[in-house]
Amino acid sequence: MERNSGFTPALEWAGREREAGGELPAEMALFEHMQGGDMLLPFAYEETLCRDVGAGLVPPSLHIWSHTGGVALGLRDSRLPCAEAAMRSLEAAGLRAAVRHSGGAAVPLDSGVVNVSLILPKSRGTLDFHRDFRLLASLIAEATGLSHPAAAPQVMAGEIAGSYCPGEYDLSIGGRKFCGIAQRRQSHAYFVHAFVVVAGSGSERGEIVRRFYEEAACGHAELDYPRVRPGTIAGLGELGGPDSAAVFARSVRAAVEARGTRLLAEAGLAEASGYRLGYGDSRVLEAADMLRKRYAG
Repeated sequence: MERNSGFTPALEWAGREREAGGELPAEMALFEHMQGGDMLLPFAYEETLCRDVGAGLVPPSLHIWSHTGGVALGLRDSRLPCAEAAMRSLEAAGLRAAVRHSGGAAVPLDSGVVNVSLILPKSRGTLDFHRDFRLLASLIAEATGLSHPAAAPQVMAGEIAGSYCPGEYDLSIGGRKFCGIAQRRQSHAYFVHAFVVVAGSGSERGEIVRRFYEEAACGHAELDYPRVRPGTIAGLGELGGPDSAAVFARSVRAAVEARGTRLLAEAGLAEASGYRLGYGDSRVLEAADMLRKRYAG
């Protein structure tokens, strides 16, 4: 298995980040959406929530969500010569296709994938996106350790060549990726987002993305896009971890609280401050429509 020179045990990052002050806020709002619906709603929700965090209307937030079935594409994916035809093929197979506004490349999303986002206000001074990636990567590694302690020491960080949405902060066990991380910045806040493949087959998801790129590239081998090898992806259930999205979601919450962060449940936040934001909120629906028009293939 090919690996970048920066391949390191993920839990080492946790200790380093704490020593360097890379900690979570003392208090965070918690929002959870473990259902389906419009493919763009979770992204529109986070776009709206990020603006509110930046405006000081809501504390720094943790958003945990899943989707019933689809493929979220990166902007570069949507510009491949036959991307529209490839997206139609996904839709014909029952997979919603949409272009997301955060970084990265194509990622399958379904009920076995848990998405974890930290939505944080920008602080003064130099921004270090590497620190934010390491913070979330170490948090996911700690959550994996809570859900299946034997897996934690095996979680490695570093790009897994041949995986979908490859990146420097991929998380893997035994050379097979189960988590990738992306980021989106606004004027006054930002979010860093991880997808975690928990239940089901990683290679089947990899095959979906491989076929998408094969069709979207129209045979232009010189184009720059991920050459996916399905066997490089695995779910935590295949790697000795939990085969349950609900179990992993609970482990994420526990990992956050283990760092000393107090989580404010959505209902309690609404009662205390009056702040409410749901997928059906008009601002979220408007943001979804904006994303659909702006990032249409």
